[in-house]
Amino acid sequence: MARTDDRFRLAYQDLLTVIAKAEIGSDLPPELTLAEQLNISRTTVRAVLTAFADIGLIAWEGRKKTILRAPSGQDKLAMRDEYLPRDELERRFLQWVLRFDVPAGTPLNVAKLAKEFSVPPHVLQEFLSGLSQFGLVARRPRGGWLLLGFTAEYAIELSEFRAVLELNAVRVLVALPPGHPIWAQLTALEAQHIDLAARIDRDFHAFSPLDEAFHSAITSVVQNRFVKQFQKVITLIFHYHYQWDKRMERDRNAAAIGEHLAIIHALRSGDEAAAVQAAAAHLRTSKETLLASLRGNALIAPE
Repeated sequence: MARTDDRFRLAYQDLLTVIAKAEIGSDLPPELTLAEQLNISRTTVRAVLTAFADIGLIAWEGRKKTILRAPSGQDKLAMRDEYLPRDELERRFLQWVLRFDVPAGTPLNVAKLAKEFSVPPHVLQEFLSGLSQFGLVARRPRGGWLLLGFTAEYAIELSEFRAVLELNAVRVLVALPPGHPIWAQLTALEAQHIDLAARIDRDFHAFSPLDEAFHSAITSVVQNRFVKQFQKVITLIFHYHYQWDKRMERDRNAAAIGEHLAIIHALRSGDEAAAVQAAAAHLRTSKETLLASLRGNALIAPE
């Protein structure tokens, strides 16, 4: 990744110089010509030109790339050690989406968001490209990005997909041999749940990270790259929704602790049907809680 970023940065600076020497309103040479001129790949050229289009340096229509303005100091890339780490960018962006401040269907201003999240536009571009597979954003036909948003339909679909992934993980986990590391991990999680249950009246806010750790442990037994990719968004959304609706939070978290402990007990019994039943019951509760949170934020009408 570092070498790829270095190539991009060098190409970015070189193409910035090309634009600075050209007249505003003129067209850039074809991508192949630029690639040969700067001794870089056409893929890198396209990545840089996409970044330029998003910050309003050029207009891109088909094969035509027209220079709209002269580069400014703000167009230069920040040093890599000044970038926001990828995990932190992911956390902040999803938190921004889940605050419901921006309605679905809003065009995303990459240049503005890059400044808000303290990353150069090309880093945000790469992030949005990866995030698009989860259905939260989409590339617009003429360039740029559109926020599809976190809607009630999205929440329902995500809950259903989460159930498919986690129930499959439960079936895999219950069949694992006694020496597998997951059993020691579940023992530790069980102790943490019992401890939190004993002090739930004053520490019920501490449930969110424990919930995240529990579900991450369950799904960790499935070595599947696609499960891992989608689990990131699933975990973040179901983690954050506990912060959206504060009504009955203590009772809701206490009930979830009991459901987690029931799942651990069923897994230890080696009874696949009982483990799946306990997990399915908890996932139904989690889905209902998520939808209740959305009603609390007026994203869906009350029943």
